[in-house]
Amino acid sequence: MVKGIRKQAYECEKYVSGKSMDEVMRDYGLEKVIKLGSNENQYGPYENAKKAMAEEIGLLNIYPERNYIHLKELLAEKFGVESDWISLGHGAGNVLDSIAKTLLEDGDEVIVPQQSYRLYREISKIMGAKVVEVSLTDKYEIDMKDFAKVLSDKTKIVWLCNPNNPTGSVVPKEDIDWFVDQLPENCWLIIDEAYAEFADQELLPDTVKYIKEGKNVIGIRTFSKYYGLAGGRIGYLIANPELVNWYDTVSEPFNANRIGLAGACALLEKDQENCEKYCEIMKADREMMNKKLTEMGCDCYPSQANFVFFSTPYNADDVAELLLRKGIIVRPCGGWGYDKHIRISIGTTEQNKEVLKELEATFKELSEKEGE
Repeated sequence: MVKGIRKQAYECEKYVSGKSMDEVMRDYGLEKVIKLGSNENQYGPYENAKKAMAEEIGLLNIYPERNYIHLKELLAEKFGVESDWISLGHGAGNVLDSIAKTLLEDGDEVIVPQQSYRLYREISKIMGAKVVEVSLTDKYEIDMKDFAKVLSDKTKIVWLCNPNNPTGSVVPKEDIDWFVDQLPENCWLIIDEAYAEFADQELLPDTVKYIKEGKNVIGIRTFSKYYGLAGGRIGYLIANPELVNWYDTVSEPFNANRIGLAGACALLEKDQENCEKYCEIMKADREMMNKKLTEMGCDCYPSQANFVFFSTPYNADDVAELLLRKGIIVRPCGGWGYDKHIRISIGTTEQNKEVLKELEATFKELSEKEGE
């Protein structure tokens, strides 16, 4: 047995990914796979971003410099703040992890939605914090009043995924307005808005307004979803400059890669039209998929993210396994306690139609098997 492992590590759960596209093709003898299990943007990367990233390859022997600063300036302009209100990370996950390192210590408590992004729990536990989980409502929504009930003088962080993963639900902004005023003096509300661009913007809270008003709020966003740059690993935070300074102190230097930075800058400067165009296509397909799934007998939640979340008449793991054999990767939600629910990322229109076709055939197959 390996000695010297940090004791908190024994309380953490290792992330276990599903099969890769290569593994699925190899294991099932397939020539192609549609991967709609990880909420990636199938239309990305966009043309100007690809060109900018290709131009950086010859500079990979040098640490990122200009674009590291430039991206913060572009984001500051986008959100109406100064650049010292922005900091970066290797994807939103790295940003979240660095926030946990900045704020948490032994004896602190954090509050997390029970059915949400699992990283919040693990990065909190490794820092010695007690994790207090609050279940979603029977409508798959986060109720901030339930969160307020478990606030204490030990609560240091409230992790909030909005829109939520895997349900796609959005917390009413007036509920967040109310909750911000309930926070204890040393408690921070971290609003993870990874999917915000896919939501009806009128439903979302004004996170930057909270920060400008001096509230203990930090906003997190990413280039992985809307911008189609998941492999580029660029995430960022918006926060009070003093908090940003402490975050930068705790973070590693050069905590964003040169190629991803170039792509992110190009996306903001030259690819906004493509981002908006394909986002509208994905939102239209989201509605189309919900309509078709409902016709198949599924119960769909009105997701505000780049995925659909729905219950099926059958066990989700069984459905997902049969789809896998057909070369389609989706996400069964049993790990969140939803044994009959599935999350499917919005792909290209062609992919979405093929998935719906195969899903309908899978339901028929399971129905016939039940009738035997």
